[in-house]
Amino acid sequence: MGYIGGHGINALHRYKYSGVDHSYLAKYVLQPFWTRFVTFFPLWMPSIGDEVLVHITLMGFMFLLISAVLGYIYSPHLDSAPPRWVHFAHGLLLFLYQTFDAVDGKQARRTSSSSPLGELFDHGCDALACALEALAFGSTAMCGRNTFWFWVISAVPFYGATWEHYFTNTLILPAVNGPTEGLMLIYVAHFFTAIVGAQWWAQSFGESIPLLSWVPYINGIPTYGAVLLFMIAFAVIPTVTFNVQNVYKVVQSRKGSMINALAMLVPFFVLLVVVILWDCMSPSNLIDNYPHMVVMGTGLAFGFLVGRMILAHLCDEPKGLKTSMCMSLLYLPLGIANTITAGLNEGIPLVDEKWVLLGFCIYTAALYLHFATSVIHEITTALGIYCFRITKKEA
Repeated sequence: MGYIGGHGINALHRYKYSGVDHSYLAKYVLQPFWTRFVTFFPLWMPSIGDEVLVHITLMGFMFLLISAVLGYIYSPHLDSAPPRWVHFAHGLLLFLYQTFDAVDGKQARRTSSSSPLGELFDHGCDALACALEALAFGSTAMCGRNTFWFWVISAVPFYGATWEHYFTNTLILPAVNGPTEGLMLIYVAHFFTAIVGAQWWAQSFGESIPLLSWVPYINGIPTYGAVLLFMIAFAVIPTVTFNVQNVYKVVQSRKGSMINALAMLVPFFVLLVVVILWDCMSPSNLIDNYPHMVVMGTGLAFGFLVGRMILAHLCDEPKGLKTSMCMSLLYLPLGIANTITAGLNEGIPLVDEKWVLLGFCIYTAALYLHFATSVIHEITTALGIYCFRITKKEA
């Protein structure tokens, strides 16, 4: 199955990445560290954002994968406290991920290599990182089933930013943004938990922060629940609002269709709704008993949606819903149908839901890997570049 047509190949040759980070933390604190850190990488090593930027980004991605595995080993249902050194490891691994994710562009400039595949590979790994870090934070804060909602509040702004970039052709990160301040707050939370213990997150908000115990409603809910509400109110909603406003301005200026623009959000919305519906109908309490599989299966489907949208942007495809995005949703009716059979068989589904959920993870993983390998092959062939080494420049 080919993902790139002749028009797309021509667009790849013309494509230039445009992104701006207005974060003061990044500019005045982290940038000097990143600039120094990148000098430790040899010049033969490509980075993502350029000649196919794989080594550095893959190393950063592996840090989060290790972090998620640690969370699974010491907290299989994300509702028990792991050893305190695990919290510290989560924080350190996330810090290293952020660092490696930031220095790949610097390495690209050092090696004078550049390719649109860099954006696809970099942001593709970032999309999967949403799920991996949600699982790591879930084990730290003992969120249990609410880990899924922490993934949602990271995935929604990420998808919104990708969608906005598709229409505006510029990825603008505000003075306070998720990739910089957001990640910093999370790894600081991991380090903090290594000191006070995971129980701090499970007790009521009023007990955790006595100065705010007077606040009605939230003072009696678990601390992680209060944090979730604060993030939705002060981070997710404002960010998504700005995404929609910016896309609307661009669509209006180009006399385009806002309906076509909004149609690109439909697959992600359907993914969330159907997974939540599957859990609500499930006699096995899917997210309670198998939080890692639910988050990873949904996260892989999300990664495919993000990757397909980025590819559409790189190839300058017509704005509107891409039917191939719906391939990530094809397995979900099987899960719903199997759940419905439980109502006809005294609460026992036709197939054990654990195996159906495992099938969902395998399906989304295979779909994502097929997409990634196919697109990497097509882009490297079209542009005459390599994925793991730098092309020698002609004199």
